[in-house]
Amino acid sequence: MVEYLFKTLVIGDIGVGKTSLIKRYVHHVFGSTYKPTIGVDFALKVINWDSETIIRLQLWDIAGQERFGTMTRVYYRDAVAAFIVFVLDINRNTTFEGVRKWKDDLDSKVMLADGSKIPCFLLANKIDMLEESEIDAKKAQLDDFVAEKEFAGWFPTSAKENKNIDRAASELIRTIIDNEKRLSPPTIDDDVIDIRSNKPKQNEKSCC
Repeated sequence: MVEYLFKTLVIGDIGVGKTSLIKRYVHHVFGSTYKPTIGVDFALKVINWDSETIIRLQLWDIAGQERFGTMTRVYYRDAVAAFIVFVLDINRNTTFEGVRKWKDDLDSKVMLADGSKIPCFLLANKIDMLEESEIDAKKAQLDDFVAEKEFAGWFPTSAKENKNIDRAASELIRTIIDNEKRLSPPTIDDDVIDIRSNKPKQNEKSCC
């Protein structure tokens, strides 16, 4: 059995529903009122990914208040993936301004072992407040924005109605695992000499 511990960030402006999403995903509950997060909060989700793999997903709920921005470098350290959460507002052209700020901040302060950006998914939250047609009207704009800012993908979500949260988390974990395999050191096989061992390979003959 293999166990992984993955630190994942959940970031975004105040009031977008970060804590509600985490509580729905981890504890399967939803409340209409939550106090604003002060600094950072934590939650742990244990997932039986397959018959041989256990994932411990550590979710860091980062406060959305601007005054905590100077601390994000500390909070981001060792993270391997992130969600950026926002509320899709069809009546405002400034919907993505907060998202841009968080994505730029994230990309400038944390990276993977090979120097690449950590995978980040965009969550358009509180879609229960919108009609399906209103969400559809924004899909093309969202697709373009996600491509422009190099997100790994985006999902329309609702903590209240439990929409697409498990799906988004599963896609994030799958991406993390792919990166783990890509960045892990090569394994030793029959074609690689293990310099840690003095024992000759079976097909080698000792000589004088």
